[in-house]
Amino acid sequence: MYKKQMIAQKILCLAAIIVAAIFFIYALGYMTDIYDSMYTSIRDPDDYWNSARVYGAWIYFIMQDFNAYMLACSIVLILLAALLFLTNTNVRRRYYIGNFVSTALYSVAAVVMSVIVHGYVEAFKTYYKTYVDFDQLKEWAESRGTLYIGPNDTFWFDLHYLVCGLLILVAVLLVANCIWKVMLMKDEAAVVKEGKGAVAR
Repeated sequence: MYKKQMIAQKILCLAAIIVAAIFFIYALGYMTDIYDSMYTSIRDPDDYWNSARVYGAWIYFIMQDFNAYMLACSIVLILLAALLFLTNTNVRRRYYIGNFVSTALYSVAAVVMSVIVHGYVEAFKTYYKTYVDFDQLKEWAESRGTLYIGPNDTFWFDLHYLVCGLLILVAVLLVANCIWKVMLMKDEAAVVKEGKGAVAR
């Protein structure tokens, strides 16, 4: 049973760093379409509220702070995933305090970040579909040769469901693996104790 559990923990630690990297890539690409479509319609970035040629195009600047936050979070998550390897959580037969701490830090961070990202992305998606004047945006795209994205072109917004879902799934599996490890350690300790008792008798 220990063999199966150790294979699982190796896979999960690898999955943790892969999913964190996917989160990082998502953070980098999240605003790609918004930028390509709307940035040029802002005449003065320092006064984007009043200088937008397309009503609602200022969403690009509203989203920037959050995008920087999301990028920072993804880097933190990569570092926490690396901590799993630094504490040998991927290969250790018995877990010690460092292994429990690294597992907890990654799992809690992944879930909290996913909840926050979901809330903000959904809010931005609603703002985008509600306030951007897509007729003006289409005219601007045709006149300037820029990308046009319609009200239903929400790929980058919707992609967060997959990214956040993967983060939460890996976090839950890491915790489940940790519980599995504790149970095996207790069983092993009980067998050792019984063995010592038998020898003493």
